[in-house]
Amino acid sequence: MLEVRNISKSFYRAEALHDVSLTVNKGEIFGLLGPNGAGKTTLIRVINRIVEPDHGSVRFDGDLMTDADLGRIGYLPEERGLYRNMTVEGHAIFLGRLRGLSKKDVKTKIDYWFDRFNINDWRKKRIEELSKGMAQKVQFICTVLHEPKLLILDEPFSGFDPLNVELIKQELIQMRAAGKTVILSTHNMKSVEEICDRVALIHEARKVAEDKISNLQAERKMGLYAVRFRGNMIAFVNALWTGFEVVDKDILSEDRFVVRVKMRGESSFEDLLKVLIGEVQIEAAWEVMPSMQDVFIDIVQPVAK
Repeated sequence: MLEVRNISKSFYRAEALHDVSLTVNKGEIFGLLGPNGAGKTTLIRVINRIVEPDHGSVRFDGDLMTDADLGRIGYLPEERGLYRNMTVEGHAIFLGRLRGLSKKDVKTKIDYWFDRFNINDWRKKRIEELSKGMAQKVQFICTVLHEPKLLILDEPFSGFDPLNVELIKQELIQMRAAGKTVILSTHNMKSVEEICDRVALIHEARKVAEDKISNLQAERKMGLYAVRFRGNMIAFVNALWTGFEVVDKDILSEDRFVVRVKMRGESSFEDLLKVLIGEVQIEAAWEVMPSMQDVFIDIVQPVAK
């Protein structure tokens, strides 16, 4: 769907992007992950033709990108830009018409999205009367009214409460299921971990990694496993013998624990379960994978040095 090739961009000799290349596949949620100031927003502005790169090119759906392609993109910038004196409904109609929708189509789509996001009661309210979270709902709706093939979201969860964050996540998952492509730019690593298929990690104007999340995590796993059980903690530890090492534990109740264990030598997950069965009541056991924050730190620290 999108190919970014060797993009570089500087502002007054300050390098914002250095030779960045990445590929976004059709029908995936692609995460742009990195701290504030890493270059994510500049890259998004290059893709949206808001700023021209110093070097490099962008290809959209197989061809060099042109202004005509922007009609097939939905862009939600980090800076919210709603007209405060317009009504919610009037604003949505205005932006829908700008995207080329007919009056009939835009009203049909507004009815659908307002009902889906439960904001029908706010139709005649002015934007300035909305809370930050409500205004972001409106802006998200305006971004998707024209059913873009590619949706680009810059820090979309900023300012949302947990319920609305979950609402937006579920919408993005449904869009992916319908074949839409989503680029999600954020420094919120947990959100990326939950819904993205692949990610590019951006640090100090450079892309330092690009891969499936599962691959990035698997490359850095430490042989840690977690066991949730009922029983006696001493019995649990005694059962481990010398093949395993207790790393830490969470006490859930007087006789219920989650313990993280590291393998020693040739010990396997199956071996761990065998020595515990009959000693404690196992409720669940799983491999502990590094978080995306752990992955990012692991990749960035050698680069920083």
